[in-house]
Amino acid sequence: MMKSLSKCLILAIAMLTAVPAVAKKETLQPREDILKTLVKVNDHYMKKHPDPLLGIPYYSRKKVYEANIWTRSVYFEGLMALHSIYPDNRYYDYAYSWADGFKWGMRRDDSTTRNADNYCAAQVYIDLYRLTPRPEMLTKTKATMNMLVNTPQVDDWTWIDAIQMGMPILAKLSAETGDPRYAEKAYDMYSWTRNTLAGGLYNEKDGLWWRDADFVPPYKEPNGKDCYWSRGNGWVVAALVRVLDEIPADDPHRKEYEKDLKDMCEALVKCQREDGFWNVSLHDPSNFGGKEVTGTALFVYGMAWGVRNGLLDRDKYMPVITKAWNAMANEAVHPDGYLGYVQGTGKEPKDGQPVAYDSKPDFDDYGTGCFLLAGSEVYKL
Repeated sequence: MMKSLSKCLILAIAMLTAVPAVAKKETLQPREDILKTLVKVNDHYMKKHPDPLLGIPYYSRKKVYEANIWTRSVYFEGLMALHSIYPDNRYYDYAYSWADGFKWGMRRDDSTTRNADNYCAAQVYIDLYRLTPRPEMLTKTKATMNMLVNTPQVDDWTWIDAIQMGMPILAKLSAETGDPRYAEKAYDMYSWTRNTLAGGLYNEKDGLWWRDADFVPPYKEPNGKDCYWSRGNGWVVAALVRVLDEIPADDPHRKEYEKDLKDMCEALVKCQREDGFWNVSLHDPSNFGGKEVTGTALFVYGMAWGVRNGLLDRDKYMPVITKAWNAMANEAVHPDGYLGYVQGTGKEPKDGQPVAYDSKPDFDDYGTGCFLLAGSEVYKL
């Protein structure tokens, strides 16, 4: 009898120890810590660039770029997002001095430019106008957007980055003026890039975008799969969020934008790395694989917005957002606020390498902007 009891006891203990331990659920960085992280990263940037009007040196090309090109404009998009949750007067003054210093104009003060990289700054001009409206702040923005609306071309956005640089401006101006022609032009240009260029840069089957016509099949990654660049897809996610934030509920294209955002987020969940980041190549981790902040931040921005606005399921996406934000905050942010793991400029996985904790990208502004957009949206959750 005792032997039988002993055997039963041993068997019971063995069964208990064989039950796998329940993994501890990861918790999101506390809200006050999220804000501290954002402020620290932004303070580092502002200390490094006390004069926002100074040209941006690009040493590998031995050039200096005007400080209202897209890289700096994306930083200010992030700064305005931070200002929306923590309205420090320093942020407004810094952004205002930048915009006013460039006379509220496009890159090279060219209101006839059709290159979205050159008019990206207008997103920030509109945000500043909403805080302290004066007509001259939008004179050049309206001139450029009116030129787009009043000419028949819809084929300007030949690379998906341009969707983020340009599309939200038209949506914002439509909301600001009440004129639906701006929003309709935005849709026409988006639709051409999505459905027509090279047969359409959006692959509905995979829920992801080829960066431009060069990457549409038969182009393949080294592992034989399609090339989906992380940050390029991040730009589209950000554009959709920023447009959806502006257009009314009854906009004729809202459901299509929502579906694209939902389908992209669904596809992106499947690509997330175990450590929370995304690789620069979404379907080929062997092609310059590793942690990368800009794509990761833009995906977090889109997912957090989607959850907060009831478009994405909270139970499904919060663990994804939590893992990604905690990874960036804990592994990419240096003690002094410097942001590591930022891929430099380019158009594909091999560009802007190496990407490492202490690597320095060719421009240090857009990575900070992406991070501020993500963190400000996560903070609102």
